[in-house]
Amino acid sequence: MFPNISRRRMLQASSSGFGWLAMSQLLHEASAESAKSLDHPATAKNVILCYMSGGASHIDSFDPKPRLQKEAGKPMPVKIERTQFNNNGNIFPSPFKFKQYGESGTPVSSMFPHIAESVDELAVIRSMTATFNEHAQGNYFFHTGMPFIGHASAGAWINYGLGTENKNVPGYVVVESGGSTVPIGGIGQWSSGYLPAQHQASIVQIDNEEPVVNIRPHERDEIQRQRLSFISKLDSEFSSRVENNSQVEAAIRNYETAYKMQTAVPELVNLALESKPTQEMYGVLSYNSQTAAYGRQCLMARRLSESGVRFVELTCLPQFVGDPQSPNPWDQHGGLEVGHGHMARQVDQPIGGLLKDLKARGLLDQTIVIWATEFGRTPFSQGSNGRDHNPFGFSVWMAGGGIKGGTIHGATDEYGYHVTEKKQTIYDLWATVLHLMGVDHEKLTYRYSGRDVRLTDVHGHVMHEIIA
Repeated sequence: MFPNISRRRMLQASSSGFGWLAMSQLLHEASAESAKSLDHPATAKNVILCYMSGGASHIDSFDPKPRLQKEAGKPMPVKIERTQFNNNGNIFPSPFKFKQYGESGTPVSSMFPHIAESVDELAVIRSMTATFNEHAQGNYFFHTGMPFIGHASAGAWINYGLGTENKNVPGYVVVESGGSTVPIGGIGQWSSGYLPAQHQASIVQIDNEEPVVNIRPHERDEIQRQRLSFISKLDSEFSSRVENNSQVEAAIRNYETAYKMQTAVPELVNLALESKPTQEMYGVLSYNSQTAAYGRQCLMARRLSESGVRFVELTCLPQFVGDPQSPNPWDQHGGLEVGHGHMARQVDQPIGGLLKDLKARGLLDQTIVIWATEFGRTPFSQGSNGRDHNPFGFSVWMAGGGIKGGTIHGATDEYGYHVTEKKQTIYDLWATVLHLMGVDHEKLTYRYSGRDVRLTDVHGHVMHEIIA
């Protein structure tokens, strides 16, 4: 029906603006995904990941160590493992005060007074470990279970395994605002890898006039439909000539979602629709521009989850414009008290507001909120007032979606250096998240390069002790 014309050339010649990226639902309605069958009853539908890029210190946040105060300035009495910079000093006590909160009495540092108000919703995992001690590898490992580019992110796996709840918006979204940056390693950590391309993250920059590039249609709808109908025929012809047409089908899915987003996204990202008290709770109206920016992300995360987006990830802002540490703003090798204090002021009120708002709206029961980082920090100083990387024991927390709140799981030693009880891995974390969403992590596989790959590789155990 069509000559052997280059598909790329035809798309370039016959398209203009964002419109060509979309296939009308009238052309391919049957391809819209619906939720796939579950392996067991689910307690959660959505995930919001608050990722603290750079290595937030567990012993300054959710794992207090009084012994550090008692032995401040003394040499470590145990062997020191190789660190990133090997500029190792003596025992460094936390400059932040801890206080017990809630009925559970869970201790939280003075960095996070707003999150502490919801501490009875949290399961604090104090025994997390990582395999890698460098940021890029750590970020990829956390997101994909592998330390390098080319593998599918957890958000992509969840989108692939469960399908979308709303065919008008993507199933996996990364939110940026206020100049927030991609963690070291780049956007590949949000990739779909070998999974069909429609499962990769869509980046929404909520401060931009166009939060998604070219989201506004550049031509009348009837013209756009005619153009897309023509491209659909070209795709069908091309697909019939190749054996493995999964990438073509994925492209069609992306076109469809993009077309529908033209209507759905502008209203979805309009935070002005939220009440003033709600915006104040999230810190959106804060005098601190970074608190306000992260507050917009958290409020956007609630709106996205409420609309059916399966997986939302939020991104931190650099401490200041031009900060060389901007991709990993929690990475305080020096000046930890100032740096961690600054970052905590950025995220504490917004995350605290998110937890309260989700609960008040009855959404926390179905939404898993995760606060996590790629590794922790050492109990001894780097230089005089910083900490180096510590993958041997650190803290993350989870809330909502079937999590047993007010729980402390696992432990590190008296210095917060190594795990001593209930050692956990990133594979265990994602196995638990998938379990809460009704998916057996060992059954969620994709055939690639001659083997069935999965998010948890050949590892992972569900942390049943933190499940309600």
